[in-house]
Amino acid sequence: MNNLLNFEASFVTSNEAFLFMKKLLVIFVLLFGTALVAQTKVSGYVYDEDGNALPYANVVFPNSTEGTITNEDGKFYLESDKSYSNLEVNFVGFITETIPLKKSATYSLKVTLKTDNEALSEVIIFSGKTSKKNNPAIDILKKIWKNKRQNGVNKFDYYAFDKYEKLEFDLNTIDSTLINSRVFNGMEFIFEEVDTNKVTGKTYLPIFINEAASKVYGNNVNNTKREILLGNKNSGFSDNQTLIQYVKDIYSEYNVYDNYLKFFDKSFVSPLSRTGIDNYNYVLADSTYINDKHYYNIVYYPRRKGELTFKGDFWVNDSTWAIKEINLTMNKDANINWVKEVYIEQEFEVLNDSVFLITRDHFMTDFTFQKKEESRGVYGKRTTLYSNYEFNQPKSKTFYKEDYQPHNDSVYFREDNFWKDKRLEPLNKDEQRVYTMLDTLRTVDAFKRMYSLGTVLATNYWERDGWDFGPVFSTFGYNDVEGLRLRAGGRSYKSQNDKFRLQGFLAYGFKDDKFKYGISAKYLLNPKLHWVVEAGNRRDVEQLGASLTNTSDVLGRSLASSAVLTIGANASLTSINLSSLAFTIEPARNFEVRIGSTYRTLISASDKFSIAYFDDISENLVSEETKQLETSIIFKYMPGRKTSGYGVERYILNPNDYPEMFLNYSKGFTGALDSDFNYQKLQFFYRQPIQMGGFGKFTSTFEAGKTFGDVSLGLLDVVPGNQTLFSILGTFPLLDFYDFVTDSYVSLHVEHNFNGRLFSRIPLLRDLDLREIVSARAVYGTISDSNQALNASNSNPVFFAPDQEPYWSYSLGLGNIFRVFRLDFHFRGNYRSLPDARTFGVTGAFGFYF
Repeated sequence: MNNLLNFEASFVTSNEAFLFMKKLLVIFVLLFGTALVAQTKVSGYVYDEDGNALPYANVVFPNSTEGTITNEDGKFYLESDKSYSNLEVNFVGFITETIPLKKSATYSLKVTLKTDNEALSEVIIFSGKTSKKNNPAIDILKKIWKNKRQNGVNKFDYYAFDKYEKLEFDLNTIDSTLINSRVFNGMEFIFEEVDTNKVTGKTYLPIFINEAASKVYGNNVNNTKREILLGNKNSGFSDNQTLIQYVKDIYSEYNVYDNYLKFFDKSFVSPLSRTGIDNYNYVLADSTYINDKHYYNIVYYPRRKGELTFKGDFWVNDSTWAIKEINLTMNKDANINWVKEVYIEQEFEVLNDSVFLITRDHFMTDFTFQKKEESRGVYGKRTTLYSNYEFNQPKSKTFYKEDYQPHNDSVYFREDNFWKDKRLEPLNKDEQRVYTMLDTLRTVDAFKRMYSLGTVLATNYWERDGWDFGPVFSTFGYNDVEGLRLRAGGRSYKSQNDKFRLQGFLAYGFKDDKFKYGISAKYLLNPKLHWVVEAGNRRDVEQLGASLTNTSDVLGRSLASSAVLTIGANASLTSINLSSLAFTIEPARNFEVRIGSTYRTLISASDKFSIAYFDDISENLVSEETKQLETSIIFKYMPGRKTSGYGVERYILNPNDYPEMFLNYSKGFTGALDSDFNYQKLQFFYRQPIQMGGFGKFTSTFEAGKTFGDVSLGLLDVVPGNQTLFSILGTFPLLDFYDFVTDSYVSLHVEHNFNGRLFSRIPLLRDLDLREIVSARAVYGTISDSNQALNASNSNPVFFAPDQEPYWSYSLGLGNIFRVFRLDFHFRGNYRSLPDARTFGVTGAFGFYF
């Protein structure tokens, strides 16, 4: 009997962020390409006459639409594929300067702008914190709020458009140290040519590219949307939809008009937000006519350090109050890990003289292990282009609900003519060369070794021609019964679209001198309904009661069964022989129904612990072993879950973002296969994560269950204690295993992660990027007299339920310590008089968190 929290590692991580970091590391290590040098490059700084840096000054190539703005230090970088002989720099209140460019590449320019006294008499200049009153920029912002629901596709009941998306990853900060590194022996040819990023001014080397063309249909009447993938092409991973979809999910869609923009599991305050005036300074910097329409230019920047905000500017129309262009650069002091730079730019075009529709969206991220200026990392870039808008051509309701799209190999192997037609902008030469680079690299021995290492880090398996060995990180374990535990296992694997999956393991405990094993087979009967049949058997040592809500995953194993670091001894483990047969079907998206049957035998794995029960009314016969046949039907609903793959197993892209509801009805039988107990059990589980905008993330978990009938300890509901030193979701960290045993229970866990919201306002703590976490947990349960009377364990354990009052505790957490560690300090609320009751404890967790 296994639990919802299936671990077999000696540490706990944030799955979403950790999986992303592993994927990013694969990309970083495995793929390399070359780039073409642009024809005009220029960088430098802009100052006033007193030598002060001028942030947000305009830097453009004359008579063109190519330009940029300086950052808060007055720094800029600009490049173009065209040749230009001059550079123009201007700023409100200063005289425009034109600088001749004598070379195609000009770096470290120092431009000084002189004050325009005549212009200053007409323009109000804001510096530092701007006023919230009598500020024309904020007056314009309020008009944007009022009209934002009347812009774009929201004005129409039905819409459709073509969408072209290009994802690219680049290795950045290319220097002689990297080129001469022994890591790249035999692969030096990949550094023949590099390019320079127009936002950061750093050299980079393209290493991965993915293109996708699709048709999008939307229904604003019912708020439904459907996207049909027409073609997908990438460098080296044409058959790996998991990697493709995971990378795409990193750059999930957003709307700049929303109050908060969610990236990397964090909520950034949009500069167009209704709460923007509390988070940003706004300056009306300029106004001009573009194609006979008048626009205002507003510059914005953060009011405080350490918050999840941006800096940049936007152009807004003076009649519709729709955005024409907007640029967003992440605040350098933002409390986010592994990301040094985020740069976004969006462009909108006018349709029918009044409707502004997005035509281009560019999103760039600089992923790095350090935030130092010279640190090396990986650029992630997504460019999305929109065209061929159509409106008020309704589709049937079933069309929008039909989201199943069968796997079609031809989608991933489109001919060149298809891409010539669907690309809304051509690939440059360096992007074209990435497609051919991987074929060359695959012949290099050094690359093959890198590929094997990267695969292990990304998948937890070592790939070997159709059979993967692993999970690698489950090789070692420890508990008081088995002592040191070694495990070796594997799975059949040709691709993520396999209809059949066979997997198993063999383990050995050096203390109990016993072998354990597990084997499981799954087959996909119907891809559209994701109808799967599975069967398996496992003989192992397990810590029962590691969670309240149980499933029957035959190969699952809890962290409590093999954690190396524990509080005190734990011999309360059970030897389990579990056989399972089940059918799972998904009749509607993210709604699963599982019908199955299990047969298990349970016996204590230690002479210091007993699950024995009285086998007769007179309490003369004692049975040490429980044998039980059980059938169950499980309903599971996960709205918002995103998956990838078309095979028997699917990869979950956003495991921590969606709510989850789980209802389990099970029936135990007597007689058949010497089964011992006749009972019925009902269990309900509900977890709800909620993004609270700039105030962090709140997660609540509710569980309830009841067993109808008399059963032995191995079939009762044990309140999950936690004797490890690791923070495990759903457990009670100050309880030992079997402190509370119930046959009816209700449980509530709540946790709020402020993501540094409070510490960011404390000067001494702000620079540490720590994150504050508060949580509380409570459980109430009962156990019947008849189930108490069955207990033949001779007081180890004693059946005791929290029926006097709900047991509760609370915790204060400190997250993001050294960016990889979290500490939780736990305080017991009641039941302090129980024997050996722990009133205070500390647990921790390692993990990669953004």
